[in-house]
Amino acid sequence: MPNHVHVLWTPQVSLPVLIREIKGPTALAANRLLGRTGNPFWQEEYFDRVVRNEAEFSQIRRYIEWNPVAATLVAQPEQYRWSSAYAGLKPHAG
Repeated sequence: MPNHVHVLWTPQVSLPVLIREIKGPTALAANRLLGRTGNPFWQEEYFDRVVRNEAEFSQIRRYIEWNPVAATLVAQPEQYRWSSAYAGLKPHAG
């Protein structure tokens, strides 16, 4: 998505460590690319949620994959370059 990121993962470290290790290097790289200094790249807050079972995992994955379609960026999930569906994983039915 142009203005936000969805990630669905099973962390192997604590959430604060994971977020720091993702946000730090990506902010540095993005700001270099954009020629920006002194401004934060990421919002301070993020929305996290514990996925309780396989059905919920599938529901969240479906939402993430179909989000670019709902935003009218593409017609099908596999057309969105940054999607797991684009990466060759079959998208969940919308």
